[in-house]
Parts: sequence; C-alpha cells; structure tokens
Amino acid sequence: MTQPAGGFNARLKQLDARRRLAFMAALSERLVPNYALYADHAEVGDPAALRSILALVWEQLTVKGAKIDFDRQAEKLAELEPPADDDSFGARRALEAVMAVSAMLDALRGEAPEAVLEVSRASLSGVRAFIEVSEGEEDETRLAALIREHALMADERDFQDAVLEAVEEGELDRDALKALRRLGRNEGVSNLGLTLD
Repeated sequence: MTQPAGGFNARLKQLDARRRLAFMAALSERLVPNYALYADHAEVGDPAALRSILALVWEQLTVKGAKIDFDRQAEKLAELEPPADDDSFGARRALEAVMAVSAMLDALRGEAPEAVLEVSRASLSGVRAFIEVSEGEEDETRLAALIREHALMADERDFQDAVLEAVEEGELDRDALKALRRLGRNEGVSNLGLTLD
C-alpha cells in the first residue's frame, strides 16, 4: 500500500475506522503506565481495570464478530477517572490515558469521527506538559524551541509515525495487530519515558 499524500493529521483522517482504532489502541497502550504510576502514587484508580477495557478493544480488532458491550465498558471506564478535585500533574496524565480509551469506546459506538486526532494530540500534549514541568523554562520562545527539540518529543513523533505507518501498510491481521500492540506497550515505558518499576 502506498503512503497517502498529505500531512500526518490528513493521513490519520484517511484511515478507515478499523485502522484508526488500531492506531488509537497502540497509543493508549503507551499511556497506560502513566495511569498506573498515578494510581500507585495516589492510591486511587485501578490500572488492571483500565488494561482490561483496552484488552477488549484489541479483542474487537482481532476477533471477527466479537460481541462486546462497549456502553457497559464506558460506564466502567468513567469510574476509573482520577478524582475531579485532583489537579496534580500525575492526575492530568492519568486522565489522558482514560480519555484516550474513552475516545476509542466512542469511536466503537460510532460517536467520534475526530477521536483519532484527539488521542494523537493527548499523547503529544502530555509530553509537552512533562517537558514544561521538567525544564522549568520561563521564556515562551525558548520553551517552544526546547519542546520542539527535546528527545522525548522527538521520540513521541517517531513513535506516532511508526504506528501510523504500521496501520497504513497491508492487512491488519492477527499477527500485525500483535506486533502493533507490542509496539504500543513499548516494553512498559510510557510516552513520558516513565515506567512503573
């Protein structure tokens, strides 16, 4: 399959629904460790439940005709959100993971044509926020340059490019989906370069 013309977001929009879902699932895999770290630190949330819902999305992608009640999963997911009064950095990153999975559930229920862009942007904005916090740069111009050139941002862009290329190419059969899930899991390292252990 030849690569579609246009920029990154245009290419995302050109994907069919199944390929968009696979892209979002891979990105969500890389956000889950941020949720797990927050849950571990703040002693709230349930990383296993979040992983379970994400696993059902992969099952929907892999098993033809899988019958999964995604309305019920959306209800379960709502219970996993960080407390509304917690505005900490960790809570915001955990919420990004929940929102990414929520966007997939919306897409599965046919309610979210822009979901794939939302998940891509959420992952990028988490990296941007992490760089802002860790670098402590006050000057807006220098900060913008720092974010653009930062190794974590380069890694995030490379990762999203790799996932997009993977979903654009060939058939999304069981093996391709397994490889995509492995890519998303990134050996347990999140988009912020963090790991639970």
